[in-house]
Order: sequence, then C-alpha cells, then structure tokens
Amino acid sequence: MSEESNPTQRTYEHLILSCIHQSSLVDAQWVHRHLHENGFDQDPFLATKLINMYSSLDLIDDARKVFDKTRKRTIYVYNALFRALSLAGHGEEVLNLYRTMAVKNVVSWSAMIACYAKNGKAFEALKLFREMMLKTEEDVGPNSVTMVSVLQACAALAALEQGKLIHGYILRNGLDTILPVISALVTMYARCGKLEVAQQVFDGMDKRDVVSWNSLISGFGAHGHGKKAIDIFKDMISCGISPSPVSFVSLLGACSHAGLVDEGRALFQAMRKEYGIIPSVEHYASMVDLLGRANKLEEAAKFIDDMRIEPGPKVWGSLLGSSRIHCNVEFAERASTKLFQLEPANAGNYVLLADTYAEAGKWDEVKRVKKLLESRGLQKVPGRSWIEVKRQIHSFVSTDEFNPQIEQLHALLCELSSEMKEKGYVPQIKVVLYDLGEEEKERIVLGHSEKLALAFGLINTSNAEPIRITKNLRLCEDCHSFTKFISKFARKEILVRDVNRFHHFRDGVCSCGDYW
Repeated sequence: MSEESNPTQRTYEHLILSCIHQSSLVDAQWVHRHLHENGFDQDPFLATKLINMYSSLDLIDDARKVFDKTRKRTIYVYNALFRALSLAGHGEEVLNLYRTMAVKNVVSWSAMIACYAKNGKAFEALKLFREMMLKTEEDVGPNSVTMVSVLQACAALAALEQGKLIHGYILRNGLDTILPVISALVTMYARCGKLEVAQQVFDGMDKRDVVSWNSLISGFGAHGHGKKAIDIFKDMISCGISPSPVSFVSLLGACSHAGLVDEGRALFQAMRKEYGIIPSVEHYASMVDLLGRANKLEEAAKFIDDMRIEPGPKVWGSLLGSSRIHCNVEFAERASTKLFQLEPANAGNYVLLADTYAEAGKWDEVKRVKKLLESRGLQKVPGRSWIEVKRQIHSFVSTDEFNPQIEQLHALLCELSSEMKEKGYVPQIKVVLYDLGEEEKERIVLGHSEKLALAFGLINTSNAEPIRITKNLRLCEDCHSFTKFISKFARKEILVRDVNRFHHFRDGVCSCGDYW
C-alpha cells in the first residue's frame, strides 16, 4: 500500500475494503495503525468499517477492542459489533451488550432481531421481538424491516400461531402493502405447512416482484410439488417478470424433491441459454443433489468433473449426502476425501461417511472414522426438534432429561412402539452408529428428538389439531417409518419439516412417497 500525504475518511474506507477483499491481516494491521496515527481513531464511521474488517478475518477480539476504544458509539458501530459477534456464534454476548445500550429505538431493535434471525437464532429473535413490543412506545413500534425478520424467525421454527399473530399486526398497522413484508408472509405460511394460505396471500397481492414469485416457488418445491413449482415459474415468465439466480435454485430444489430429473436438466440448460444467468456453485450443487437423489451417482460425478468452476463444499456435500441415501461407499469415500480437505472441521461430513459405512456393515471403517472425528476434537451436531403448542415453542434433544413431561413421553413412546410392532412396525436400527445389541439400538432410536416432539404433541394437542414439527437435520429412516404408523394408528395429521423438505403424514402415508 502506498503512503498518502493527507489521507481522508474516504481513503481509509477504500483501504479497509481492500484488506477485506484480500483477506490480508498484515495490511489490515498497517491500515489500522496508520489510521490511529493520523487521528481517525475516534471516527465512528471508520470504527464500523474496522469492526467489519476484523470480523471478516475472524479476529473477534480485535473487533471488540475497536468497539471498546470508540467513545462515540453510533447505532452503526453497535450494529457492526452485533453482526461480528453473531457470525462468530457469540449470541449470549450480543444480547448482554444490547441490554447495556442507552442510543434504543426501532432501528436498533430491528437490527438486533435481524442479526438473530439471519444467524440461526430464531428463538432469540422472537424473544427480543416480544421484549420490543413491551418496551417501545407507540410512535417507535416495529416497522416493515422488523416484520420481515420476525416472520423469518417464525418460518424457521414453523411457529404458525405466532406467525398468525404477526400477520394480524401487519394488517392492523397498514404494512400489508409493502412487498418484502408480504413476500415474507408467503414464505412463513409455506414453511409452516400452510401452502393454501401462502397461495391466498400471494393471490391477494396487488403487485408482485421476483422475490414474491420465488417465495411461492420455493414453498411448493419444499412440499414436494415440483410440477406445480414449474407451473408457477412459467406463470411468472408470462407475467413479464425476469427470473433471478434464486429462482433457479428454488426450481432445481423443487425438481430434486420430486425426482423430476429431465425437467431439472432442462431448467439448468435454460438458465444460461434463455435467461443469461451464469450458474453459481449453488446451482451446481442443486444439480448434483437432483441426480444423486435419483440414484444417478455416476452422472452426478461426471457432472462435477465437467463443471466450469471449482467444486466447493456444497457440491461435494450434495454428492456425499446422496451417497449416504443410496449406501454407495465408493462415491461416499470420493466425496468425503474432498470434503475433509476443504472443510476439515465440519463434523457432519464424517458422520455421513460413518453412516454409509454402518449401513454397509463396515464396522471397522465406522470405528476408524469415529476415531478420526474424536482425534480432531469434533462433535456431531445434535439432533433437535421443535413443536409449537398453544403459541409456545418447545424444543427437544434426545438426551433432554429436563422436560417436566420427559418420563411421560418415554412411557408413551414405549407403549406405542410395542403396540405398533404387533401391526407390522419394524424399528430401523441400522441408523445407530454403534455396534450394540438390537434392544439397546431400539432404545436409542426411540429417544430421537422428533419422536419426543411427536409424543409431546400427541399428549398436548386436541384430536382434530394437526401436529407440526421442525427438525434441524434430515429425518432418519426409523422416525419416518414410526411417524407413518402413528399417523394411521392415532388417526392424526402430522407435518414434519426437516432440513431438506416437508413430510405430510396421513393415514399411514407420507407425501414424499419415501423419496427424501
């Protein structure tokens, strides 16, 4: 970097952006030192940029030091640190810092809620929104930006009843004419399992942009209605709306969930040829997922070899996930070898490989992968499920012993399992990665978080009320089979949204057709 005799605020802004783009720690430290020496160390605008710079370099302590030394802390300085801490996983510190703020208004409340909603902390986002509603005055209540973030949080947790309350607030306060808000409403209802309401909200819009159309396409795709998603896309084109890259990510995902391989291939080709959209890594990963789920692993591997860009973790992750579904050890090993190099700290890749070995009966290989996982100090992401009952969201993990109803839940599951076995239910104990006896494996699968949430729903909802569950991982084969039996055995409609898609269980049948 060259010296400048009279650097300005603008000069330092460009220098900081350059450091971010180059990911250069040496240059970052030089700019910061030079900035301090020239008397710009108390400029809140540049403090914001410095915090962003250190955050991009994963130097959270340095970002905090900039904040601590800045005497005039604007809302933008606070927001920069909030974002840095949230991205680094320090959610508790963010909340504690937020509570110390004097500069609180609708902007700061909304910024904090958005930070939580966009960083996988939907619980915290909703909790903060409730606090905002209690503490803000009439003239500084939630605005459209707040509503979008809160709806995203409701969608993430499938919190339908809370989403309905938010919808009512939007209507009462005249926010139903703002496009991003209505698009977020469409997404919320779709991700809460109410596709018909999502369609009604969409149909009632006076004006629609590509985001609105994408929300509806994505919603139908996640429910397995691939052909309907394609029809909506065609309607969008006929209305003169040009598709965006996100449109094709949603479309290819819809084709993947429905097994529409030919349609997916055609759409991928049309992206560049008809709409001039250059495929990104997300589009390539979606195509690999589409082919892999359809058990066209050879074609998926060739597709990766022919890619015009370097395959990243998302692409190889799609191949590994498909190899796990179809228990293809060869391709699982090929994909995991690449993934261990690209993201060695991602425990999920090791678990998927071990799952594949376990299903293939290769227990020595399972032990080898588990030792590798332990030697690197990595831990599997625990399965977690959520259920909303009477507008309260309840969370479950398999090792949860603190729920006041836990003994009742386990007793109900054991009773149901015994009764269903007489009607043909066979526990899928192959999903257990431990070389244990059958009885112990059955005990483990019976304690999966989605089964605990299901039992909680059976106990605490009325007979006519559907049960809605959200899972942070892929629904396992045993839970899928178990829930099918329950839907028939208990005559209950059950909706489960896992990390990939929706499953609608009714009368012993799942909407996915056992393709997920």
